[in-house]
Amino acid sequence: MRRAFPGALLVVATLFAAGCGTGGKAPAQADQQAGQKLFTERCGGCHTLAAAGTSGTLGPNLDNAFAGPKAQQFKESTLENVVLDQIRVASAPMPANLVKGQEAVDVAAYVAAVAGAGGPNAKPPSQLGTDGKTIFSAECSSCHTLKAAGAQGTIGPNLDSLKPALAIVVKQVTNGGSVMPPFKGKLTPAQIDAVAKFVATSAGK
Repeated sequence: MRRAFPGALLVVATLFAAGCGTGGKAPAQADQQAGQKLFTERCGGCHTLAAAGTSGTLGPNLDNAFAGPKAQQFKESTLENVVLDQIRVASAPMPANLVKGQEAVDVAAYVAAVAGAGGPNAKPPSQLGTDGKTIFSAECSSCHTLKAAGAQGTIGPNLDSLKPALAIVVKQVTNGGSVMPPFKGKLTPAQIDAVAKFVATSAGK
C-alpha cells in the first residue's frame, strides 16, 4: 500500500463510491477466510494489521490508515475497492498485483473488514510463541522465498538460494538492513533465535 495512502484515502474512496479507479468495483463475492491466509503469507511482513497478528513496518500501518474512515462510517464495500486499487497499482517496494484475480478480491475484502477494528483473534508478535516457522510465516514470508515455510516473497532475498548461516540471520533479523526493518524490540530475543534457527536449518531444503 502506498505511504501516501492514509492522507489520500478520502479522495480515493469518493472516486470508488462511483466505481472509478484503475480496475473498477470489486466483485460482490469474496472469501475473507482465504483473504486472511493470503494476507498473512504475502502482506503481513510489511504491514501492521492487528486482526492478522502482523506488525510489519515497511508499508503503512493498516489499522491506523483505516481507523479514521471506519470512525466516519465509510461503507465496507467502498474500503474494499480502495484496497483492491492499491493492490493493483502499488508502488515500490510493494510490487503491483502481488495477488491477482479472486485472490486480490479476497485480500481486499478481508482488510476492509478488519483493518482499524482489530479482531477477536488478534495477536501481537509477543504472543506468537517461539515456533520459528510460525514467526517466519507471520513476519517474514511476504518478503522472502523459503520452501520450508511455503513462502514465495520477492521483496527480500530468496533464502533457499542464499542459505544464510545462523549468526547472519540473527544479526539481520535483529538489526534489519536495506528495506528490511529491524525486529529488535518487536520480537523477543527467544523469538529472534527461533526464527533464525528455522531459517538457517531449513533454507535450501
